[in-house]
Amino acid sequence: MQRRTFLRSTAVAALTAVPLTTTLAKSATAADIPVDSLAKLQSAINGAAPGDRIVVADGTYTVPSGSAITISGKHGTSDAPITIVAKSRGGVVLRGSNSFVLSNSSNITLSGFAFRQSTQMKIPPNCSSVRLTRNDFQFADTGDKDWVVVQANNSKIDRNHFHNKTTPGIFLIVDGPGSTDMAQDVHIFKNLFSDHSYAGTNGGESVRIGFSGRALSPAKAIVEHNLFERANGDPEAISVKSSNNTVRYNTIRNSRGGIVLRHGNRNRVEGNYLIGGQEGIRLYGNDHVIVNNYLSGLTKTALVIGSGSTRDHNPDETETERRGNDAVDRAVIAHNSLLNNAKHLEGENKSDRTHEPRDVTIADNLLVGNSGSLVTLYDHSGFTWRTNMLWGSAANGNIPTSGFTRADPKLVQGPDGVLRLSSASPAIGAASPVNPGVTDDIDGDQRGSTRDIGADEYATTPALRHPLTTADVGPNAS
Repeated sequence: MQRRTFLRSTAVAALTAVPLTTTLAKSATAADIPVDSLAKLQSAINGAAPGDRIVVADGTYTVPSGSAITISGKHGTSDAPITIVAKSRGGVVLRGSNSFVLSNSSNITLSGFAFRQSTQMKIPPNCSSVRLTRNDFQFADTGDKDWVVVQANNSKIDRNHFHNKTTPGIFLIVDGPGSTDMAQDVHIFKNLFSDHSYAGTNGGESVRIGFSGRALSPAKAIVEHNLFERANGDPEAISVKSSNNTVRYNTIRNSRGGIVLRHGNRNRVEGNYLIGGQEGIRLYGNDHVIVNNYLSGLTKTALVIGSGSTRDHNPDETETERRGNDAVDRAVIAHNSLLNNAKHLEGENKSDRTHEPRDVTIADNLLVGNSGSLVTLYDHSGFTWRTNMLWGSAANGNIPTSGFTRADPKLVQGPDGVLRLSSASPAIGAASPVNPGVTDDIDGDQRGSTRDIGADEYATTPALRHPLTTADVGPNAS
């Protein structure tokens, strides 16, 4: 097969000082406003108009204790945002307790800064359309435990590097106003999250979308094309605790954490690579779609269909009840490849989670392994099983005989290390005629009317998507 290749590297790309004069578009009437002190920066912000670019001279700026760079009551437009940008990417280092503090503002872009502050950066709910792009975040570990909190609708967090945290806390949180609502339509893409090394059992996620009290609120966040390396602060690198979100095309490599739908309903997890780490994908809640994911070389369980301490969460339950697990109902798990993991497809057998998953569809998945059982579910009554393919010396487990075939899928390893179907694979064209709602595969190849089993659709053309490297993400990404 002819496939696009990539260079495998675990080295974090250095944040180099790159001029930003052509990086961010501006209108023909916009003004470039150069500043070289915090006082001049604040004055320029106070007088900024739509389309203005405030260009901060390179250097290290320490914001005095009790002070901040305030952006209050400032409004750009969607075509002409107010942009505050470092003269060269990574060339402006902001130290001190605070940096930018926003309120009642919209269409604001902050770009190219190296944030070294000790308190949390918040985009509050009275803002909207705020963009953080091409920044480097490494806050002081002795400060607030959570670094960036997004509460504003239509925010964009892209091409940043969040890295080197050793204490409890989360790199990036999305929540919303009050205690139950969520910010709407937040887009998180092309970021590098690396080296969260908190060694505790809980509380060191890289990204969290929501919280238990916000579980039933739709957020419509999209988390895509991000790379997670050594995301070791928590079993959940991406923790979803709200509804109607999409997690797609991300790569999690050499990490303790996986993707966990901890609370919420109607979330979609699609086209992600989880390679060479510990945790895979774990889900609770209703009506989730888990498709086209590649889970390989994981030392724990590749895919867990969770049981619940309650059947369904509801708006009237107590805070304590909401923190419990909501059993999986009506999930669709299809066209995933689970390859050579320590454990494969499993349920949960815990005394405090007596509500078993129900009405789950498991179709067109490829499971290959040489240890344990490929399927271990404790109660799968009401499940629908269709045309899964199993292989390897691992036992079949308790999958119904009508729900699978056992055949060598004849996989070949590409230069990128990914195992894909060879031209001789019996998985080609063998998927169920019932389409679970996929139009392409993990590589971006079209599925067509006759689909292949697993995450990969056999093709001889170059892949459009691939496992991400540090060259694809972060401040210097395209």
